[in-house]
Amino acid sequence: MDHAKLAELQSPDSIFSGLSAEDWAEITSRAVQVNFVKGKELLVQGDPGDMMLILTQGTARVSMLTGGGREIVLAYAEPGAVLGEIALLDGGERTASVTATSAGSALQLGRNALKDFAASHPEFTWSLMQQLARRLRTADQTIESDRAYASGPRLARYLKRLIRKDVEASQRVELSQTELGNFAGMSREHINRQLKSWEESGVISLEQGRVRVLDAVMLEDISESEG
Repeated sequence: MDHAKLAELQSPDSIFSGLSAEDWAEITSRAVQVNFVKGKELLVQGDPGDMMLILTQGTARVSMLTGGGREIVLAYAEPGAVLGEIALLDGGERTASVTATSAGSALQLGRNALKDFAASHPEFTWSLMQQLARRLRTADQTIESDRAYASGPRLARYLKRLIRKDVEASQRVELSQTELGNFAGMSREHINRQLKSWEESGVISLEQGRVRVLDAVMLEDISESEG
């Protein structure tokens, strides 16, 4: 993947948001490219965070195991996604695992390489602090808002988060009902009942176990209702 494309793919909440193609050329020169097959564990919850990944090809699932052994899916990553940066920055254990859902490749960047880049780019260090502060604010707001919503609105909010921006016209969520339940912290049975109700109302359609949003406005209304 070329450097301009890497810069373009960075989401607003990426620690590398705002970097130029020239900056990415420097980051790439400090990184190692790794290739992987579908099913490969790229990062493992509990492992030391001595490096991070920048996905350049393929897709991956970010998940964590609860104390009771239940998997909670946190996100699905696509090219451009930055993975494992929190453990790299704070030196702690990884709080989540990343598993490849397709074959692909990534840039592997070590702690010293990132420190060297930051040392020579002070504006990046300031941007990084701002980004982490925004993430903390967003996390606090998400926790509080999710507590206030019943399961139906909560599921609608998760669906909104999961809709892939690069295929927004299709409004399709590439998750099974079980995976969606893991993501939203709800049982498969509960998910099934809610999705069937929305399908009957014309909000969504179910296609081979996947979800397509038909009425984004209605989904927005549901997500903001009190249940």
